[in-house]
Amino acid sequence: MSRDPGPNLGSPRYWPSWLALGLFRVLGLLPYRVLWTLGTGLGWLGYYLAGSRRRVARRNIDICFPDLSPAERQRLLHRHFGYLGAAILIQGLVWNASRERLQRLVRVVGREQVDACIAAGRPVIHLVPHFVGLELGAIGYSVLVHPGSYMYQRLRDPVIDAKVLRARNRFGGRPIERQDDLRGMIREIKRGTPFFYLPDQNAGRRQGVFVPFCGLAASTVPMLSRFARLTGALVIPTYARYLPQGQGLELIFDPPLDPFPSDDPIADTAYMNRVIEARIRTMPEQYFWVHRRFKTRPPGEPAVYADQGRRGTQGLEEEAVP
Repeated sequence: MSRDPGPNLGSPRYWPSWLALGLFRVLGLLPYRVLWTLGTGLGWLGYYLAGSRRRVARRNIDICFPDLSPAERQRLLHRHFGYLGAAILIQGLVWNASRERLQRLVRVVGREQVDACIAAGRPVIHLVPHFVGLELGAIGYSVLVHPGSYMYQRLRDPVIDAKVLRARNRFGGRPIERQDDLRGMIREIKRGTPFFYLPDQNAGRRQGVFVPFCGLAASTVPMLSRFARLTGALVIPTYARYLPQGQGLELIFDPPLDPFPSDDPIADTAYMNRVIEARIRTMPEQYFWVHRRFKTRPPGEPAVYADQGRRGTQGLEEEAVP
């Protein structure tokens, strides 16, 4: 049986994708601070143009920061779009920068905790929430710390998908497809390959459990506890933080979760969310607020987002689990 050759990436339907990749490649050659300035401006423009995402981010911030005044929440929202725009424009650099350039841009904080685990052969799972500097932080990890593995879901555009995959793997990163047998992932972690795990997006009804996130029940993937138990890994919270004014990025390793895991995966999942919340409060403008984190509601609870309509209480379509 002949193999499916896949889509013809030279087809005219993919020319806009190739054009976008070329544009990002050229942008990636610019000095980092120039990229930062242009990207921040792009983000502020996006604040006015991306109405639906702005409303989602505003609702999330209202929920998670009720202690802030309306004016403070508005300033936080505006700053978030500036960081989001910078992260988008920096993608060309993330995809194409040399090892030497990445070493100049990314600083590692607390790496001794990871180094000790790797030296001792202790498996490591990195709990990596969705801060906007995640892509630069991940490629910096491969260059400055150790090649790691991560869970990957193919993108709809095969041109962009191929580019993202090549970029993430060029310094030794190892993708694990979500549809793959998870036993391979478990074996990889046990062999000592650090694993990046991103569990802080809406998990849907079938795959999530409802635990508090910023004071509101949120459908959350409960698998971190299970993975830690199966592999004997230490779970190290890991965060990517853009430094102000285009000074680069910090990759921060916090102390391992302890005690973890327990005999109660629901309690472990709630603990995980509390840890993420605590770090969000140290850099709130950099969390990925444009995601519908509270989209799936417990039975009987009303929708959180205005454009959900009736889907807020029943029949919600499932989102991909990170």
